[in-house]
Amino acid sequence: MSLDNKKKRELKAQAHHLKVIIQVGQHGVSENLIAETNNALDIHELIKVQIQSDDRDERTAAATLLAQKTNAELVQKIGKIFVFYRKKKDDKSL
Repeated sequence: MSLDNKKKRELKAQAHHLKVIIQVGQHGVSENLIAETNNALDIHELIKVQIQSDDRDERTAAATLLAQKTNAELVQKIGKIFVFYRKKKDDKSL
């Protein structure tokens, strides 16, 4: 699911006012963190994640891993803040 530049710009504008709802701490990307991120993406579609590591490469690796494990698109990264997007699944069973 690759986003075009126009869609990324729209998502960045929407994410500007969001607050961080997931924080990656010293334990890194764990199964519980992946589950919480999946839940947040199911509810919100667009979320901000803060990765506490001081190493830029570790932050990027953690964000990439989290995006892969949650099937989300990494929209933006600014310092320790990363924005993820995953389109909601259409619930046609109702």
